[in-house]
Amino acid sequence: MPLRRLALPLLASLFLVPPAAAEQVGEVGVDWVGNDIIIEAIADPKVEGVTCHIAYFERSLIDRLSQGNWFEDPSNASIACRQTGPITIGDIDRGEEGENVFRESRSIILKSLRVKRIFDEANQTLIYLVHAAELTEGSAKMAISTVPLYGSGAETN
Repeated sequence: MPLRRLALPLLASLFLVPPAAAEQVGEVGVDWVGNDIIIEAIADPKVEGVTCHIAYFERSLIDRLSQGNWFEDPSNASIACRQTGPITIGDIDRGEEGENVFRESRSIILKSLRVKRIFDEANQTLIYLVHAAELTEGSAKMAISTVPLYGSGAETN
């Protein structure tokens, strides 16, 4: 019974709704089989005035049929975050691990694309990292973007 009590919260955390919602703002076709690069805007839910744009590859049905791998998309992603209004920092995690801002599944259960925010207090900078998280293997594919707070008039709560 104790194992079940530990396993249920772990499983539940794998399927949590992402803290922020993404809005698709662009789509670029890259080949004749229908593969696309998707661009989404994500407003940081705890830092008002910061928006991140992520770009990632989305496989088409034709590509999935020809490659035989139905349920997985590549881990590659790019990110750019900017001040898009007056910055107000809410109750954010200020530890070295930071906190997830966004999470999107890239396979049925084994892989997700994540945006994590880390606050570099010494340099008054918000760091946004996009990376793939996998259940079985880690990935070195990542991208980083920063939003300086110096001179932005940012308010911290």
